[in-house]
Amino acid sequence: MKSVVNVMVAAAAVVMMMSASPLAQATPAAPVAAANTWTIDGAHSAANFAVKHMMVSTVRGVLGPVTGSIVWDGKNVASVSADVTIDVAKISTGVAQRDAHLRTLDFFAADQFPTMKFKSKKVISGANGAFKLVGDLTIRDVTKEVTLDVEAPAAIVTSQGTQRTATTATTTINRFDYNLKWNQLIEAGGAIVGADVKVTIDLEVTRK
Repeated sequence: MKSVVNVMVAAAAVVMMMSASPLAQATPAAPVAAANTWTIDGAHSAANFAVKHMMVSTVRGVLGPVTGSIVWDGKNVASVSADVTIDVAKISTGVAQRDAHLRTLDFFAADQFPTMKFKSKKVISGANGAFKLVGDLTIRDVTKEVTLDVEAPAAIVTSQGTQRTATTATTTINRFDYNLKWNQLIEAGGAIVGADVKVTIDLEVTRK
């Protein structure tokens, strides 16, 4: 009988030690991360681009529908991380022939690489709530680090149990860095399509 009591006491001591350990105390962190996850509202978000044509005019278009998620605690922009996907198979400039060309191997090769992706790595806080979001941008089979300039998030609005906020991020990339390689020169010596592409991403995100 005494040995049974000793075993029970030892077992209770082990349980108490486990419940007091840092590992046991750390396990509830997962629900906190989930609570800080915002879903991109594709119906109210857009990824637009602008590029020079023949060195004189600007052609604008929509890269495609935007999906993904943002992690943010709703207060501190230093907590922000982003995982964003853009469906370039649906790229649109309003001209069907040009859009079809953009989907070919000359540009996005959308049959092979239907999406472009951005995954953040670091936040650099700025003034008045604005910040820079550094991350990896993948277009086709090329991944390069880029920096997005991000406006301060809009004040959170709650409606029917859902919270909403929004922001706008911009960056400029060189299309040749991502094998968007089509190039023809005009008689004056410049390119028909400029090298620098300005990307503007307007995001509205929600969480329950």
